[in-house]
Amino acid sequence: MSLKFRLAYRNLFHDRLRFIATIVGIVFSIVLVTVQMGLFVGFGRMVTTMVDHASADLWIMPAGTKCFEDPSLLDDRQRFRALAVEGIEEASALVIGYAQWRLPGGTTTPVFIVGSELRGLGLHPWDLVAGRADDLSIPAAVAVDQSYFERLGVSRTGADAEIRDQRVQVMAVTKGIRAFTTTPYVFAGLDRARAYTGVAANKASYVLLRVAPGTNVDSVRRQLQANLSDVEVLTTAEFRSRSRSFWLFGTGAGAALFAGALLGIIVGTVIVAQTLYSSTKDHLDEFATLRAIGSPGAYIYMVIIWQALLSAIVGFCGAAAISAIVVRMTAESALPIVMTPALTIGLFLLTVVMCVASAIAAIVQVMRIDPALVFTR
Repeated sequence: MSLKFRLAYRNLFHDRLRFIATIVGIVFSIVLVTVQMGLFVGFGRMVTTMVDHASADLWIMPAGTKCFEDPSLLDDRQRFRALAVEGIEEASALVIGYAQWRLPGGTTTPVFIVGSELRGLGLHPWDLVAGRADDLSIPAAVAVDQSYFERLGVSRTGADAEIRDQRVQVMAVTKGIRAFTTTPYVFAGLDRARAYTGVAANKASYVLLRVAPGTNVDSVRRQLQANLSDVEVLTTAEFRSRSRSFWLFGTGAGAALFAGALLGIIVGTVIVAQTLYSSTKDHLDEFATLRAIGSPGAYIYMVIIWQALLSAIVGFCGAAAISAIVVRMTAESALPIVMTPALTIGLFLLTVVMCVASAIAAIVQVMRIDPALVFTR
């Protein structure tokens, strides 16, 4: 095997310009796929960020709710009915909805209100860089993300504005809580959120439930679903999956990103196949010599596959370095590119498969060589 590896290595690095062209093709292909798949993963995470950060075991929601941002209402009496079910430790209302934020200059911009109880179970602001979540108990206090300062016309805590003709004051600031719809999230206490969205005091968008330790969540969910009418009861995992499926596939946004990744794979495979084929074709004399001295087909197969594997490893390392820079550059953008360990491993395997599959065309060409060719050169 060491001899096969050495021969593959020398074939690749003998013509360095050809090798660089091969690597550039692989790097371009993998970076293209990485960007598309990273956008797909990033979008999938952003659409469920609120669900992921809610400290709830179960969600009660109006029947037919498609995603977290689907602001229907249910009667708050459902919360008291839920508390009567054995195994429910805590139940809290959550109110969401769109409103108009009026800047000091008089212009307005839409915002998405998120309001819950400030103590215990709820959906509270996280990653705070100024103020505390408890500061939302101050009358008219809200929390916003610093990335939306310019959009909201504020620059610090204590800044004033208006929502629904009611004065608000920024008392807490977060970092990195961005909305994929680009509409800023504004956190507030439950009562203030109702006032800002025009929701009645006996209505809520969701009821968040915490199950007592040691209690079977699925059993409690089935019991709640049987006792409550015109609502759905989902676990956090189920609601996350539903929201992600709706935004990724129900709206076509995810399909577009996935199609881009698939196109990148196709284009990448073609580029890699062409470059590896050309590289192998330039060494037909060497392979003809191997066949003339009696080297078996399996030996030649392994040499070409080693060339493909070496190209895959070098190309992937270059693509990974460029992708890491792209990920860092988009970290603060509205739709960041996300790289996970599983995605990195998957991309490496994809690189190997692309290169090995591309090497098949080269193998077919080499195995058609007439061994007598070496004696005519």
